[in-house]
This record gives sequence, C-alpha cells and structure tokens, in this order.
Amino acid sequence: MVSSEQRRRQLAREKYERQARRRAEMHAARRRRNTILGSALAVVVLAGGGVLVGTGAFTSDDKKDTAAAPPTAPTATDEPTTPTRTPVEGCADPAPGAPNGKQWKAEPAMSVDAAGTYTATLDTNCGKVTLSLDAAKAPHTVNSFAFLAGEQYFDHTKCHRLTTGGIFVLQCGDPTASATNPGGTGGPGYKFADENLTGATYPAGTLAMANSGPGTNGSQFFLVYKDTQLGPNYTPFGKITGGLDVLQKIAAAGTLEGGTDGHPMADVTLNSVTAAKG
Repeated sequence: MVSSEQRRRQLAREKYERQARRRAEMHAARRRRNTILGSALAVVVLAGGGVLVGTGAFTSDDKKDTAAAPPTAPTATDEPTTPTRTPVEGCADPAPGAPNGKQWKAEPAMSVDAAGTYTATLDTNCGKVTLSLDAAKAPHTVNSFAFLAGEQYFDHTKCHRLTTGGIFVLQCGDPTASATNPGGTGGPGYKFADENLTGATYPAGTLAMANSGPGTNGSQFFLVYKDTQLGPNYTPFGKITGGLDVLQKIAAAGTLEGGTDGHPMADVTLNSVTAAKG
C-alpha cells in the first residue's frame, strides 16, 4: 500500500516532469525562432526555413532576452512559466477557420499588368490594413501575392512575429504558424527571385518580402510600422495606405514573451486577404 508521503512525492515528481517538458518545449521554440545565420549576422525576421538578417539589429542585452535560463532546483510548489496572453484593446477573436495549406510546385504564371494599379486589404482581427502594390517595380512579387490572395492562401493565417527594438516589423504569411508552432518555416511550395532591391529602404509604411537568402521569396511578408534600418535585401513591393495605426497598436501591446522579438501579444490573424487591380 502506498503511503501518503510516497504519494505526495510521486505527485511532486510528476509535476516537476511536466514543468520540465514545458520549459524544454519553450526553449526549443526560442532556439528555432532565434537561430543565427552566420556568426557576424543578427537575426531579424524568420522566413522560408531560414532567417531574414540585417546588421546591428540586436544588442547583447537583446541576446540575453532569448537565452535559455539556467535550471533551478525543483520544488513541490513550482508553477509553469508558459506565457499568458492578455486582451489587447481593439482586437477581437479571430474568425473561425483554418489555413487551407495549399502547395504549388512552381511560381504562378504572370497575370498582372506591370503598368496597372493594384491594391490589397488585410482584414485582421485587430482591424483592416490597406495596401498599394507596386507592380511596376516588383511584378513577380505582386503577381505571387495576388495569386495567393485569390487562392485564399493567407486566410486564417497568423502574423507570427513582432519585433520592437531596432527593427520594427510585423511578419505574416506563414500558414504553419499556430499556438504551438512558432512559425517562420512555412511557404507555398515555390520560391521566386528578388526584385526592386537597388537602393531599397524600409521606412514606416513599407510592405516587403521576408526571405532566407537571395531568391528565396515565398509567401511570408512583413509590414514596417516604424522607420527601420535594413540592408537592401528584402523586396519592397508596396506601401501601407491605411491601418498603420492598427499595426502601431499591435506593436504597443508588445510580445507574448515580453522581449523585443517574439509572438505578438495580440493573437493577430489574417481573417481574409484580398487583392485586386484598380
């Protein structure tokens, strides 16, 4: 027969093991999200199975934020440290539904008119963001974005990454991102070349592609809500024409993890994305 003391110890041990598993999962997620490409480069935005990088983005203090904490001695009163979302004013529950996860073997055939005017709308659970798309300078990028929007590929996907220190962007477009997947590796199955990089800058209001190196554009993109210094490595393909205040509100709420780089505290979801000529 098991004594009450033995039972207490068994329960304490099981609780510690559950907490250890949770901590290991969190640390693994942080490591995946903050993998550094090259010893001289700093992580800025994860994309397409790799990283979007820039110089001078993080300080040593930022690196401390993402380092795994040293283990501590277990006690019977240890509590899980999983971050908890708090409501963000102006953000509603996401619309019901899930990403369709479609995949294609090749970049879609060109159908946009490079001389035409194109617009897009991101209908998020925190408000609408409207965009003008630059088909003249980035025809392949606009063509891909409009194609994916027409396939409802972006609908119900999460904006999985927010940076609030040095780099000021919200990253979206990964259909694999979820509450249990940190995101940053999903894409449509095809990649295409960079465009419009000569002299590229990233002031507030820029819409640009995330990537994992030259010629690796897919579905992930980022929205710049405050002037950001990056090298000309990420295809700018449009401008934010409305809803910059929505992005600034999301940024002001910070990250779920509490640092300058992580999931948005607001569970930002693209309820739908549309793109059209005119």
